[in-house]
Amino acid sequence: MRRMIQKMTLIAVMALFSSSLFAQGTVTGRVMDPVAEEGLIQATVIVSGTSYGTTTDMDGKFILNAPEGEQTINVQYVGFKSYSKQIVVIKGETVALGNIPMESSQIGLAEINVLANIAVDRKTPVAVSTIKAAEIEEVLGSQELPEVLNRTPGVYATKGAGGYGDSKITIRGFDQRNVAVMINGIPVNDMENGWVYWSNWAGLGDAVSSMQVQRGLGASKLAINSVGGTMNVLTKTTEADKGGSIVSSMTSYGNKKVMVGLNTGVTKSGLAVTFVGSRTEGPGYIDATYVDAWSYYLSVSKNFGKKHKLQFTVIGAPQEHGQRDGSQYSAQTYDHMEKWGTRYNPNWGFIGGGEMLNERNNFYHKPQTALNWYWQINEKNFLATSAYVSTGNGGGSGILGVGSLKYGAPQNALGQRDWDYAVAVNDTSSTGSHLIMRNSMNNHFWAGALSSLNSELTENITLTAGIDARYYKGEHYREVRDLLGGTHWDDQVNHNAQVGDRIAYDNDGLVQYGGVFAQLEGTFGNLNAFVAATASNTWYGRTDRYNFARGNMDTPDAETVTAFGYNAKAGANYNVSESSNIYVNAGYYSRAPFHNYVYINYGNDINPNLANEKIMAAELGYGLNLNKFTLRVNAYYTNWTDKWSIGYIRFTDEAGEEHNGTVYFQGLNENHTGIELEAKAKLTKNFELGGFVSYGDWK
Repeated sequence: MRRMIQKMTLIAVMALFSSSLFAQGTVTGRVMDPVAEEGLIQATVIVSGTSYGTTTDMDGKFILNAPEGEQTINVQYVGFKSYSKQIVVIKGETVALGNIPMESSQIGLAEINVLANIAVDRKTPVAVSTIKAAEIEEVLGSQELPEVLNRTPGVYATKGAGGYGDSKITIRGFDQRNVAVMINGIPVNDMENGWVYWSNWAGLGDAVSSMQVQRGLGASKLAINSVGGTMNVLTKTTEADKGGSIVSSMTSYGNKKVMVGLNTGVTKSGLAVTFVGSRTEGPGYIDATYVDAWSYYLSVSKNFGKKHKLQFTVIGAPQEHGQRDGSQYSAQTYDHMEKWGTRYNPNWGFIGGGEMLNERNNFYHKPQTALNWYWQINEKNFLATSAYVSTGNGGGSGILGVGSLKYGAPQNALGQRDWDYAVAVNDTSSTGSHLIMRNSMNNHFWAGALSSLNSELTENITLTAGIDARYYKGEHYREVRDLLGGTHWDDQVNHNAQVGDRIAYDNDGLVQYGGVFAQLEGTFGNLNAFVAATASNTWYGRTDRYNFARGNMDTPDAETVTAFGYNAKAGANYNVSESSNIYVNAGYYSRAPFHNYVYINYGNDINPNLANEKIMAAELGYGLNLNKFTLRVNAYYTNWTDKWSIGYIRFTDEAGEEHNGTVYFQGLNENHTGIELEAKAKLTKNFELGGFVSYGDWK
């Protein structure tokens, strides 16, 4: 009897379980970023109050089993507000939610996208890779921001010589001078030489909302350095939700970092404030590449009615760090690595009984402040305007020597600088120091304004037009940092130079820029096409106080030089089906030369052969988006003519004296061609496999 009761109980339980198992329906949908017009990968979708849940696939789509009855579907994704919807699930049936547009938790992000010229997948005809905040947070770790982009084809980023913030990035074989870097649509490449110094933005990764790399001429409407590509960094703007966070981390080699984030959310008055700050310190991975850095990011936004919004942002990263010289004259050999290891740094040693002294140090603070005004004029016209100011103060250290110490203190048996030997030589010298530490200072003031009007001319055609104005003044000089036990430094102008005195050179570089741009974009069914053009004028100036003091010129101010530049580009994207698209683009760019090539011979001499560089580029691409598989493949061609380049040499004159010299190369030509392929496959719910292949022929 007992066995019969047990069997009947077991049958009842199994029947109940079977009933609950099949008393369910299916929910489908696609989680969308409405601004980028693309699906959000790995968004979390759950049935509230149950264990039912899933994540979205490569195209933002999901299929979710849900219990029968009234249920609440909840969707979450980093950087977006949570989405909830009540539905009724019927046994055996499917509830199709369609596209689910997620609302950004960041105030003003859509407006910044207008200034930043963000490309849209399956619409903008360029090769593009977008990295969202969730992925950046997952992979950044102790890496620097450019290194995250190694996950995209055609991009190669390294830590440079290994110091904090010394990263370098190339795209399609073009170095940082020819890759446009923008933060919230504001260009940050140095206006004199095009370089980007990542130590100036070392804390930027903590405040990034997304990064987009547009390879080739890109979608930017500005006349920028996008020969190889454009790197667009969007910060978190202002968070709509109130809250905060504290994150602490430490590397295996001893660098420590603490980050604090605070958000007020939107107050009753419509004001919102977001702050992110961090502190990083430690010995560094490479010998003597210590780091002592701070970073801060502040965003304040305020709505004025329904048509006007003001947003104020300030970002900066004051820092000091040790470096390892990456020049050709300090290149490390395989023997060095075998003897002293991969962390070996030949630029440091101990001085005065145990104090570490690295001859290579970088110290800088470059805050950037921007005030953005967004005006929704009417339903068809939107104006985005940004006024910004950036100041930079700091530089890098090195050595200056004469005689037997011209190239620095000798190395001891450990491969380190024998600073005590140099101090002993200086201490006994009657003619001043034979070797000193110097600072090469590079201060600047940069102000600009960028305004872009977006106007819907018809239902299918949009016009974007605007202005871009910039003013830049760079102050460059050397100063005595440390006399290393000597009484003075004998400079050509100041024969009794003391610590803090200016030596070797002292000049200002001036660049003023004014440009206009316009783009027509049309969407006709599955076809999206655009044509764009930019015209600009650049004014160059230079003031040389040092050579004027030496008597080498009649006036310290150089003659003003002007250069006219322009570009034109066009492209089209055609969506063959819901899952595949093809695109093509081409452009021509007449680029005004960098300031470094305008005035030559370390003075105010004007380059007699000055001419614009010419770039012609074309690209063809294909995209495939399936539920569990995506593919991107593109081929590109870039021809660069009348290119300028500069080289530095050491030579010995007839008297046996060694000198440093500069060589200017004119009329160089380059051809960059290649193929890029990127693919991702979602093999299981929790396992995704991706990879890319890039082949380039650069000559």
